[in-house]
Amino acid sequence: MMDLVAIPGGAFLMGQADGRDDERPAHRVTVTPFRLGRFQVTNAEYDAFRHATGQPAPPFRDQPAFADPRQPVVAVSWFAAVAFCDWLSRESGGRFRLPTEAEWEFAARGGLEQSLYPWGNQPVFERAAYLERWTAAPEPVGTAPPNGFGLYDMCENVHEWCADWYDPAYYATAPVDNPQGPPSGTRRASRGGAWRHHIKIARCAARSSIPPEFQYADYGFRVACQVI
Repeated sequence: MMDLVAIPGGAFLMGQADGRDDERPAHRVTVTPFRLGRFQVTNAEYDAFRHATGQPAPPFRDQPAFADPRQPVVAVSWFAAVAFCDWLSRESGGRFRLPTEAEWEFAARGGLEQSLYPWGNQPVFERAAYLERWTAAPEPVGTAPPNGFGLYDMCENVHEWCADWYDPAYYATAPVDNPQGPPSGTRRASRGGAWRHHIKIARCAARSSIPPEFQYADYGFRVACQVI
């Protein structure tokens, strides 16, 4: 069973006023309570899904650098991540899904309003063991301190798929309550930093996106669950 953290919901300032164009304008958003995976979905958890459903192993799964069962699964498409959530819902009776961008950012901040990173504003290079981590692949999940909500690896290790379609101008028209992203698009939103970037930890407000069928070695996901 997935290890889930109860995220209380509430209002927060989403985006960053001095950030990139797609992070502006910073705007007040409210999210309702939900639950979010304490960790990124691991190889072991994804293996259970694919063995139960006959899904193929994702690329890189059998390469030694990516084979640790405790590492986050990588190179899963957005569609495969959604399929995992659907399978988990059937198996558990819960209502699992990918988090929205708003939920993800609220959770990543861990209660710190407008801090750059989940731990505050301390530069990423001062993060413990920063230079020793992520040399050739993601680290096993949960190997660095959690944020204020008890979530691990937010903004680092692998990019995480979100539920939303991506639109760089969405913040100008986004609703205040539980924004779900635009109704259509060509790219799906993702959040967080990744092991193979030059700067390996992203800001809480940083946005990214790729087409939903892509399978990259630095893309994974974590699950959200609706509070019933």
